[in-house]
Amino acid sequence: MIAENLQLLRESIERKCNDCGRDPNHIRLIAVSKYFGINSINEANNLGVNDFGENKAQDLRDKYDILGDKVTWHFIGTLQKNKVKYAVKAATFIHSVDSVELANEINIQAGKNNKIQNILIEVKTSQEETKSGAGEEEVEKLAHHCKSLEDVKLIGLMTMAPFTEDGNIIRKSFSDLRKLKDKLNQDGFSLKELSMGMTSDYKIAIEEGATMLRVGSAIFGQRDYSKDWREK
Repeated sequence: MIAENLQLLRESIERKCNDCGRDPNHIRLIAVSKYFGINSINEANNLGVNDFGENKAQDLRDKYDILGDKVTWHFIGTLQKNKVKYAVKAATFIHSVDSVELANEINIQAGKNNKIQNILIEVKTSQEETKSGAGEEEVEKLAHHCKSLEDVKLIGLMTMAPFTEDGNIIRKSFSDLRKLKDKLNQDGFSLKELSMGMTSDYKIAIEEGATMLRVGSAIFGQRDYSKDWREK
């Protein structure tokens, strides 16, 4: 199933890139493996997927303990300060930095691990209460703070579109993030990454300049809610 899903997804991404004049090689496909176990990750990895996203720090820690640096890990969920040490140890990219306090703790833990931690600022581009992220008016201040830290490297911005079937609302969320990145770059930053787009809206994200797609069910299928990933 994963092989067929991946083939269809890759073909879809390539078609969409061709339609809007983009190079599909400039888009990093992150397989969101948060509900799936080591066997599924290994299967996808054997099919050429190298990037995997986790949204719980303990799960990332546990999977990293098994697979280590065989794959590239992305932490994509809400990150609590007391769990930062797990994310920094395992993740090449942390997508969900939304406060000065969190950035400071990541910097401390990165120093302890002798690494430069790649981070993205998570931006709240909608009014949905369930969405996390820094407000758009807070991002510039946070970006300047991240730039001042010794052991983190700010490489881009991340957002989650609102839960809606209205493509115009989704597009505005992604467009706003792209414009915010452009504004920061005009102010002296060199941000390259836009982490946006999931299974339901990745095509719109590609049209709006996404460089990182976070796709789960289109690769692995639907989660079996009766089981924990450790049972698989």
